[in-house]
Amino acid sequence: MKVYSMKDVRNVAVLGHSGCGKTTVCEAVLHINGVTKRFGKVEAGTTVSDYDSEEIRRKVSINTSVIPVEFEGKKINLLDTPGYFDFVGEAKEALSVADAALIVVSAKSGVEVGTEKAWELTEEMNIPRMILVNGMDDENADFHKVVEQLEEKFGKSIAPIHFPFHENGKFNGFVNVIRREGRKFSGDKVDDCPVPADVADDVEEARLLVSEAVAETDDALMEKFFEEEDFTIDEINDGIKKGIVDGTVTPVLCSSAVSTIGIYVLLRQILKYVPAADESGKALTALNSDGEEVEVEVSENALFSAFVFKTIADPFIGRLSIFKVMTGCLKKDMMIKNVNKDSNEKAGHIYVIRGKEQIEVDELKTGDIGALAKLSNTSTCDTLADSKFKNTYAPIKFPVPYQKKAVSPLARGDEDKMASAISKMLEEDKTLIFKVDPETKESVISGIGDTHLDVFVKKLKAKYKIDVVLSEPKIAYKEKIRAAVTHRHKYKKQSGGSGQYGDVQIDFSPNFDEPEKPYVFEEKIFGGSVPKQYFPAVEKGIQESVRKGPLAGYPVVGIKAVLTDGSYHAVDSNENAFRTATVMCFKEAFLKAKPTILEPIMNVEVIVPDDYTGDIMGDMNKRRGRVNGMESVHGKKQKILAQAPLSEMSSYATDLRSMTQGRGDFSMELSGYEEAPQDVCNKVIEAAKADK
Repeated sequence: MKVYSMKDVRNVAVLGHSGCGKTTVCEAVLHINGVTKRFGKVEAGTTVSDYDSEEIRRKVSINTSVIPVEFEGKKINLLDTPGYFDFVGEAKEALSVADAALIVVSAKSGVEVGTEKAWELTEEMNIPRMILVNGMDDENADFHKVVEQLEEKFGKSIAPIHFPFHENGKFNGFVNVIRREGRKFSGDKVDDCPVPADVADDVEEARLLVSEAVAETDDALMEKFFEEEDFTIDEINDGIKKGIVDGTVTPVLCSSAVSTIGIYVLLRQILKYVPAADESGKALTALNSDGEEVEVEVSENALFSAFVFKTIADPFIGRLSIFKVMTGCLKKDMMIKNVNKDSNEKAGHIYVIRGKEQIEVDELKTGDIGALAKLSNTSTCDTLADSKFKNTYAPIKFPVPYQKKAVSPLARGDEDKMASAISKMLEEDKTLIFKVDPETKESVISGIGDTHLDVFVKKLKAKYKIDVVLSEPKIAYKEKIRAAVTHRHKYKKQSGGSGQYGDVQIDFSPNFDEPEKPYVFEEKIFGGSVPKQYFPAVEKGIQESVRKGPLAGYPVVGIKAVLTDGSYHAVDSNENAFRTATVMCFKEAFLKAKPTILEPIMNVEVIVPDDYTGDIMGDMNKRRGRVNGMESVHGKKQKILAQAPLSEMSSYATDLRSMTQGRGDFSMELSGYEEAPQDVCNKVIEAAKADK
């Protein structure tokens, strides 16, 4: 593959609802350009994009694949992303280096949840976009209806620059709305033809939509639009190119990828309207050593810098760091620096990757995407650069995973092996989090959803030969007392020789001043009934006791212990005896002091479209939650603020998706601890007894 200058490279992230045809579009692009001799099919597991064993088994994309194609002397890097919500991190990686997004929409199904999610991602990351209505050869395809849905959902930026027509029920061509000229498909050619009479009115309606969108890009055009003057072809093309960058114009095209119809036209429109790295008009920014945003010159003659947006960790090929050249040029065997880690790396072999294929090249210029193998200290979101380049590019903002499961190896003794394999998987997937819970001591894996975690388990076995079991993680409950008691315990043991003697009287009470502190210990001994040298042993007994409470074995918090009396034996008393006496005194007193279970309470923020607010609030009440307020947010959505017990939120990521058809998002963080209702306390205590 030849080396391309930045003006000849376009990076396009392919987004859309799962099953809308994204991978098939990429496969069609490869096929018409002669890269593949046979047209790969998702159902057969033969596509270039979906090469992972799990992707082939599930027949859906799981990872973002880079698909470079050479077309008419230029290079288009397609980034085929998963449409399934659990793998949104992959889409974010692709968008972090994309010049534009191609949102694929099913001509049969129309605007789906994944379409909305894709649009929201492009809005969030400020990425230009085009829309491809795919599957026009389906007997239930309805382009006009899809455009209406797009306009209703996304507003005036929708600009259908093509309008399809059929002959004898077969998708056979389209009308170029801008030129009002027909284009008829003939094999891999597109021939001119008259505009079919049955779509003439639709074409004029589409032309109006295009004109309305283009008018938003310029005051003079807006004035001309209101005066009902027709725009020239150049005015429309210039307006689209300008509007696609600032989001005021979203061109809509049509295709049948499975038949490769409309794919040539799609590629030409990408080259025509998608800006190259130096054409977007947007400044490239990075962060200096103080974390301040600074502008960076986009030029092939500038110092080399690149952003690592994805990592592939494979037990056979090793680590592959996939990057976009942001400035300058990377050449083979060049010494470079990881600015984030302040460490040196060598660009030994430079690759262009196409699915799982690695094509070696000698250099890559600004705007292009490539890969380096076996970098020793580089991970996703790192900046690689010339040693004189001191800035770093802002990291990708990945979604926080809230679907948690305890993970343990099926085979005993594989804990270290499992942890090592998971650490490698975390290099690939930044939406997975693995940690040992400090409260419960469990190993916990967090993902975006159930499917995400299921794929994690399957990959762990396929790549690293480790079988693991997922289970519900333990809730970090706590125990406390609600009443004050005074209790005395005498520990006396004689077994020949010196014995054991410790006698303590302790006042136990709730610590209202510091309820989250495990314990406060004081002594108020008069007359030397307990010698001072045993005070530390008594406190040690308290310290030991609060680690595992008498009710269910959970840590105790908010207790005040005051040593008020006791006795000792001149020969048999020692530190161990007083510690043991204290432990026994604590246990007996605790059970008399109206003990209870505290459960963790989460602050929850749920963002959903207006239509779902009633269902969400009703569901929150069923989870013993409290809705504390609501506020409107962008896009006809509501942010619901609530508090709910953690024990009721374990499956919320999946449940919320089900309730809102995937349109809802949420976040949560620990608010504090509250007394659990008696029925919950009973269940927790019974569960603890069953585990013994």
